[in-house]
Amino acid sequence: MRECEEHGYFRDESCPICGEEGKFLMSDFEVEKLGRTMAGILRHGKFGLDMDDQGFVDMRDIVAVMKAKNPRMKWLRTHHIEAMAETDPKGRYQISGADVRATYGHTIELSLRLPVDDIPEILYFPTTEEECEILLEDGLFPSDRAMVHLSLSYKDAVKAGSVRVPDPVILAIDTVGCIDAGIEIGKAAKTVFLCDQVPSEFLYVAEPEEDEEEEDEEEEEYLEEEEE
Repeated sequence: MRECEEHGYFRDESCPICGEEGKFLMSDFEVEKLGRTMAGILRHGKFGLDMDDQGFVDMRDIVAVMKAKNPRMKWLRTHHIEAMAETDPKGRYQISGADVRATYGHTIELSLRLPVDDIPEILYFPTTEEECEILLEDGLFPSDRAMVHLSLSYKDAVKAGSVRVPDPVILAIDTVGCIDAGIEIGKAAKTVFLCDQVPSEFLYVAEPEEDEEEEDEEEEEYLEEEEE
């Protein structure tokens, strides 16, 4: 990770705007290490730092505890955390003054205030074949996280579900019905939305998108060519 004097932080060998090399901030290993620790603190309450009901923690407290726990992190400053947040491709962090929070993925109970305007009419959720029928009958409720996480697109849901199984089943969520029923859905990140639950009447199995099918076919053809 580097910083361009004119265009700010970036994650590449050179600034994507002006092409300048910029000032070195962190290696890929250090970015990953910092990201994992921030996730532990901001999503799961690791180290017991002061956190408000919106999930915000003072960046100076994060710096202090990380430097105390790991002598190899003596170089860490608050601007490194700012760089992480501003360049995160998924929008997993939010800066407010001297504080930072994770926008989703929490296992601790919070009262997040998220934007609720312009929610897409359909969102998506990945599951397994074994769990699919249960969810269609009982609805969606939080399991290992404090809130239900929904994806912006079918493709996003496939990516999220592929962490658990190679070929996830994708459920579609009728958000219009949810909102009419009084269920608040908030936008947490670029492709992630949160809610407390999704009743079964607003769930159905989604059909693969055409471009998704085309991508699968192209990938299969590519793999066949590679095997030949």
